[in-house]
Order: sequence, then C-alpha cells, then structure tokens
Amino acid sequence: MSVVPEEIAPPPPGRPRPMLDLALRVAGGLVAVVGGVLTAVLELLLATLRVGGHLVGVSVLLAVVANVALSWFAHEAVGRRWAVALPALPWFVLMAVAAVRTAEGDLLVAGDNWVGLAMIVAGAMTFAVMGFRQVLAPPPARPGG
Repeated sequence: MSVVPEEIAPPPPGRPRPMLDLALRVAGGLVAVVGGVLTAVLELLLATLRVGGHLVGVSVLLAVVANVALSWFAHEAVGRRWAVALPALPWFVLMAVAAVRTAEGDLLVAGDNWVGLAMIVAGAMTFAVMGFRQVLAPPPARPGG
C-alpha cells in the first residue's frame, strides 16, 4: 500500500480540454457574428462611394471577399457546417434594414444605386455558395478510422 496519492494523467497534448474547446468555439462564433455586422456596415458605407462623380463598385468586391473569409473563419472556428449562418444572418438583416425606407424617408440602399443592388446580390450569392459547399463537403475523416 502506497501513501503517495495517484497522479491524474493530463489529457493528451493533441486534444484541448473540453471546456476550453467549447469556450474557443463560442468565442469564434461571436467573432464571426461581429464580423458579419462590421462588414455589412462597411459595405453599406462604401456603396455610395463616388470617384469623379461616378459610383465605384468597391463594396461589391468587398462583399464577396469578406463573405468568403467570414464563412471560412466561422466554419474553422466553430467546427460545424451550419456555422456559415453565423456571419450570414446579421449581414442579411442589416441589408434588409438598409433597403427599407424610414418614416423620415431615409434610405441606405436606393433602387437607382447599382452598386448597392449588386453588393446585396453578390454578398447573398457568396454566402449561398459557401453554405452549399459546406452541405456538399464530405464528412471529416475520423482519426484512427
């Protein structure tokens, strides 16, 4: 009989602790949601950008690039296929709110602004394609299997 207490073996170095893993996934999901809000606001601000009196379509390019990056980040951070919805939902909500006229008559994305309309279509299609790719992706390989 030994008087020395048994030591509890730490988890293997390749796997994080379950609570730490959950906390990191939740934090990654929150970052994805905040990123969706911030990029939507930035894209709406740039939708009316003019150079020499002509609209510049920089927000369309930003919508595609940012939405691809946010979708990839959400999937990698959360580790679930449905995570692409985390940045997409606030982005869609802000675009819908921007397209509705207020009681005072203000409108963020007007029907005669081709950049704003193209930005909404391009951003929505980007999230749709990224979500569809996640649905069609093969299931991840299990270690040792």
